[in-house]
Amino acid sequence: MSRAPAYISLKGPAKPGQRPRDSLELASLASSPTSSNASRSSSPSGISSSRKLSLSAEDPLSASNPVGTTQQRPLPHSRSFSVSSAFDFTSNLFPLSTTAAGYTSLGSAQNAALELDGGTSLEKHKSITYLNGLSLIIGLIIGSGIFSSPAQITTNAGSPGASLLVWLVAGILAWTGAASYAELGGAIPLNGGAQVYLSKIFGDLFGFLFTWCSVFVLKPGSAAIIAIIFGEYIVRAFSLTSTSVDPLPNISTSIIWINKGISLLALTLVTALNCVSTKLTTRASDLFMFFKFLALLAIAITGIVVAITNNTLTSYTPNQEWKTESWFADTSTNPSNWAVALYAGLWAFDGWDNTNFVLGEFRHPARDLPRVIHTAMPLVILSYLLATLSYTLVLPAKTIASSNTIAVTFGARVFGHAGAIVLALMVSASCFGALNVTTFTSGRLVYAAGKEGFFPSVFGTVGMPGSENRLRRQDPYTFLSRTLMRLVGDDNNRIGFTPITAMTFNALLTASYILVGEFSTLVTFYGVAGYSFYFLTVLGLIVLRVKEPHMERPYRTWLSTPIIFCCVSLFLLSRAVFAKPMQALVVVAFVGAGVPVYWWRVRGKDGRKGREEADWRFWRRWGRNGEQGLGPLG
Repeated sequence: MSRAPAYISLKGPAKPGQRPRDSLELASLASSPTSSNASRSSSPSGISSSRKLSLSAEDPLSASNPVGTTQQRPLPHSRSFSVSSAFDFTSNLFPLSTTAAGYTSLGSAQNAALELDGGTSLEKHKSITYLNGLSLIIGLIIGSGIFSSPAQITTNAGSPGASLLVWLVAGILAWTGAASYAELGGAIPLNGGAQVYLSKIFGDLFGFLFTWCSVFVLKPGSAAIIAIIFGEYIVRAFSLTSTSVDPLPNISTSIIWINKGISLLALTLVTALNCVSTKLTTRASDLFMFFKFLALLAIAITGIVVAITNNTLTSYTPNQEWKTESWFADTSTNPSNWAVALYAGLWAFDGWDNTNFVLGEFRHPARDLPRVIHTAMPLVILSYLLATLSYTLVLPAKTIASSNTIAVTFGARVFGHAGAIVLALMVSASCFGALNVTTFTSGRLVYAAGKEGFFPSVFGTVGMPGSENRLRRQDPYTFLSRTLMRLVGDDNNRIGFTPITAMTFNALLTASYILVGEFSTLVTFYGVAGYSFYFLTVLGLIVLRVKEPHMERPYRTWLSTPIIFCCVSLFLLSRAVFAKPMQALVVVAFVGAGVPVYWWRVRGKDGRKGREEADWRFWRRWGRNGEQGLGPLG
């Protein structure tokens, strides 16, 4: 069998002197039929480390590759630039690569031919569905925020009506960021989220710095906060007395370490759960999602019933202020207070970028990602508004503003001691579900960093190191083992087909933050670093709109959406910098420390030191005249 040419072209063979397109661009073009107009290339000259895996392994057209021998290569497709139909894609296109990156056509289901090579890439074995994606994003957004943030929002907004308005505005602003990520995810359907988008748009340095901050601080730090809150509510549930709904006024050292011990136990359990299989993790996430909605729905219905009947199961008299006073009385007129309230609301909505970290494992990424985001965000916004309204109908504003355990207080006032215990356990379960989701996505971020060469390659492996040959299909022989495989095994009865090394590394970092237990600086770090990268990523969407107007986008949001989000991000960043300049300098120093690590780890080993143009001058590498040929496939 003669070897096919190593290049395909949108309009004939590649011209001399033209540079090849990288594999991310191939992924974005995979589902597009060809037209007479070709998209301008956006890739850096040469092949970057974040893309080299898709071009360094076996040729999909080689006789040694089962895919290359069992499928006939289709003719080049014509390209269409229409975006009027967001979910209309062909699903039978030839996969661009059968290497470790495992890129397949946009919107297509997993190709059975990819199983022939026994590969161990997560992206080749797509198992995440629309419902799983919905539970991932909802599972992390609805954590402890709705049960703790009302106090800070009410204190700074000043009135119940203003508090509801802050919740609504914060939800809409978070929705603009999520919609922007939906467009980026549809164009670049790979694991890694902002890491991949920043590398694609601004160069590997920006992608590495995001990974540097997220892996070592943001992800494990936020997971540690969730685990600590979980432990606190468990301790509260078992230390509540009939005379006190706010236990532990004087927290002893022993109680603190009991709390930390419970947090570490939860982290260990969640990490083990994630190491078993993707199916087990996503099913647990689905279960917790429904549980969270039921909990918030129960709070909302309870508040409305109490407001209508004016009765509780205790001697407590429900709040009457909402009947006798204006809902906007005592509203704050200080812009700084509104900024603090808005920041607290956005913190409660954080987690909307969750599904982008695992997008490469979606069965239908281009179709399901926009649907997931535009279903999850309005549901979460509505749930938060109903819960806040319920708190207001039962509790006076002063009580809401002074309680950091508003759900426990709500349960105690309405149902008594038993209600306080039940609500404390409900918040604990909500935190446990959020911890499960953040462990799942954090492990995928470390895994993607290992695949792209940012971290040692051992973090980009599936299963235990050296277990590739044992990750093939397992044939259970007993009824019990067959039942277990059907319940928790991934495709082809796989157990342990997860990035175990990456998740273990993330768990160790999270455990260290739990033991240290100092989160005041971490919150500022998260605000400055997190929204800096949010801003750059969404700004990248605008850059792609200008520099690559013909790039295939299965979903296209309104241009005003990323612009609004960028403005809000700059506002929050400026507030954090002026409020705590020294902590902001710590963030800048930590990010800057990643630059020499990048040159040592990535740039110095990638053989691209002689590049003529700096990474940040990406526009110099775009917009070149002439038709561009697609890069080598093998």
